[in-house]
Amino acid sequence: MSMHLHHPSLSLNGKRKGKQKFKSAQAAQQSRQLTANWEQLLKKHGVQDKKLPTEKPKEYSPKLGNYRGSDQPRIPSVEFTGDACTRAHDKVYTGTKMIGVGTMHKSNAVPIFSDDDARNLSAMRR
Repeated sequence: MSMHLHHPSLSLNGKRKGKQKFKSAQAAQQSRQLTANWEQLLKKHGVQDKKLPTEKPKEYSPKLGNYRGSDQPRIPSVEFTGDACTRAHDKVYTGTKMIGVGTMHKSNAVPIFSDDDARNLSAMRR
């Protein structure tokens, strides 16, 4: 849908209704009286009028420092030897106690060490 079909209250281009009028002269008088009472109360308690600050706030500038700690001794890195970084060898089970690998739930691989373990695993599957 395009914007011309929306209600004017959803507009973002700044159309305002204008100054709201009081319903009656009595409502206007009551509002003026309440405003005057509020100002007297503020003066009584010594509250200053809220004014915008005249000076600009200071710009934030983070501290520049040595994040590794300047008081700690410098430990040099290991020098580059030029050797190629190779993949680690695959870890393969070479023992004789494990019979196999079973699936207990979804893709959870469980090692099986005896026939009882295999039976129990098959019973737990359902």
